[in-house]
Amino acid sequence: MAEELIQTDNKYTEDVQIVNKDGREFIIVGTAHISQQSADLVREVITNENPDTVCIELDEKRYKALSEKNRWENLNLKNLIKQKQLSTLIVNLVLSSYQKKLGEKLGVTPGTELLEAANTANELDLPIELCDRDVRITLKRAWHSMSFWQKLKLLIGGFGGIFEKQELTEEKLAELRSKDVLSEMMNELGKAMPVLKKVIIDERDTYIAEKMKRSKGEKIVSVVGAGHVNGIVKALKNEEEVDLNKIEVIPPSSPILKIIGWGIPAVIIGSIIFIGYSKGLSEAGDNALFWILANGIPSALGAILALAHPVTILASFLAAPITSLTPVIGAGYVAAFVQVFFQPPVVKEFQTVAADFSKPLMWWKNKLLKVLLVFILTGIGSVIGTYVGFFEIVSNVFN
Repeated sequence: MAEELIQTDNKYTEDVQIVNKDGREFIIVGTAHISQQSADLVREVITNENPDTVCIELDEKRYKALSEKNRWENLNLKNLIKQKQLSTLIVNLVLSSYQKKLGEKLGVTPGTELLEAANTANELDLPIELCDRDVRITLKRAWHSMSFWQKLKLLIGGFGGIFEKQELTEEKLAELRSKDVLSEMMNELGKAMPVLKKVIIDERDTYIAEKMKRSKGEKIVSVVGAGHVNGIVKALKNEEEVDLNKIEVIPPSSPILKIIGWGIPAVIIGSIIFIGYSKGLSEAGDNALFWILANGIPSALGAILALAHPVTILASFLAAPITSLTPVIGAGYVAAFVQVFFQPPVVKEFQTVAADFSKPLMWWKNKLLKVLLVFILTGIGSVIGTYVGFFEIVSNVFN
């Protein structure tokens, strides 16, 4: 029978939870991602305990991003667009911008304590285990798990908070360092949007705890965000081995979305063919022209609003009527790729992108942010044009 989970005497602050299970000792350091105090605590615990393994709440991508000073300069924007990852880049920039603002107030680079854990382990020649799930999997699982209205609510709330200016008092900054407040924030997130909390918090608690169990050695130090500590301790009680593959799978897109994605183009093309058969080629040509203009003009206007390169504006106009007839690629990606080709961002703009992200005017001045603006506005224009063209052409079938 497995040994019962026991909380041992804690010689550190309340931010450190020490747990014994099955003859092994798990020392969980709960941190604030923008706190120098947390970084100092991490070094103290790892140095004092000299564990067999140091687990860190990072995946390979996030570790590389933290440890490489020039991570934005090394970003291959063209490949990112080809892989249709611009939406992921936007989410990462939202998080980076928010943490950067807090970090500037505290004089600490976001993620310092996680990097401190890795550096301390390397100095002491201790094995490191990156225990978090791939951030791309987490984001995709979170996105696929939400309904359309939940996604809309999240986007509106997220972008509303980007440009919101809040004064951070010393009291608020002190609260941000508090484990209890962070845990309460997680609870509030769960009440507001349970699906999101399940993927971003609960699943990762389970994932990290299981990776801790699988780590080598009898003494494990794990460095995680304070909001994960309670969930990890709870997950450690689970006697059964967790199949990590089940929470690493990206759920397939809804079949309804696939039907809509291919159904709208099929209805449009079918309607134009039917109009040509029943009302003549001239009428079919008029409807085809309307489709081109209904899609091309709003998409081009989006590019104009973004102050895009003239060739990007033309490409947006030409691409939208075609991309709207296939769910494989959107007009926004075509426009973004052309924009990068003719007005590529310079190194300085990659370096300042996280800071510029929260400044509305910089979206037109920073060429990297302008690419994202082109992607968003041309995409919105194309969506508007698709629905205008769809209803007009379908209505002509019955007139």
